[in-house]
Amino acid sequence: MTFRFVATIAPIALLAACSGGGEGDDAANAIDPASEQALNDELLTDPDLAGNNEANAALSGTGNAAIPDIDKSQRAVDAARTRAAELVGGTESLKPAPAARQLAENAPDSAAMIAAAQAAVAPGGANCAASVKYSASWAARLPTAFPVYPRGNTQEAAGSDEGECALRIVTFYTPVALDDVLAFYSSRARDAGFGVDHVVKAGDNVLSGTKGQSAYVVYGRRLDSGVTQIDLVTTN
Repeated sequence: MTFRFVATIAPIALLAACSGGGEGDDAANAIDPASEQALNDELLTDPDLAGNNEANAALSGTGNAAIPDIDKSQRAVDAARTRAAELVGGTESLKPAPAARQLAENAPDSAAMIAAAQAAVAPGGANCAASVKYSASWAARLPTAFPVYPRGNTQEAAGSDEGECALRIVTFYTPVALDDVLAFYSSRARDAGFGVDHVVKAGDNVLSGTKGQSAYVVYGRRLDSGVTQIDLVTTN
């Protein structure tokens, strides 16, 4: 099992825990250290997983897993981009993500990121992070507005539907350029009535937004291998 989900879920859990406005909120939203440790232990010891989703996804369960062999041909890129445009109603509806605001590495996360994390990880004071389970099925159970990018190669998938939780976390790779992938999720978010905030922090492009009790956070980076890596966190 790779360490990507640990790096993704832990900061979100901490954001949610720290976002309450008063002592009562902090107590309700705080992540129990024992639960967080149990989560990390589970993520690092979960049995190897392998499966395919609708987007020809491959889940790898090896520690420090190498990036899977992805078709980076122009034909594959064009096919994925064409399908992405279809999913937003045509090329004319595929709008670029808002210009990113640069945040210093040690700067606080944006208000939109914190709000999205709160909605995703601690709705109503629930501790969704502690109930996360790995399964290939979570990649196919993402909210309709935020599917895996067309032909994306899913590396890991996890989620929880316990209590008030409706958490989904998916890491995937695609040969499509980062700007194109961010445009897809920004367009899908706007079409579904979500806000769209775009920042760059610690080398990651981060899109985030909320709509009522629903939220999403998209972490994206372009790797030296010419592959885009996306960590997608949603709740509905």
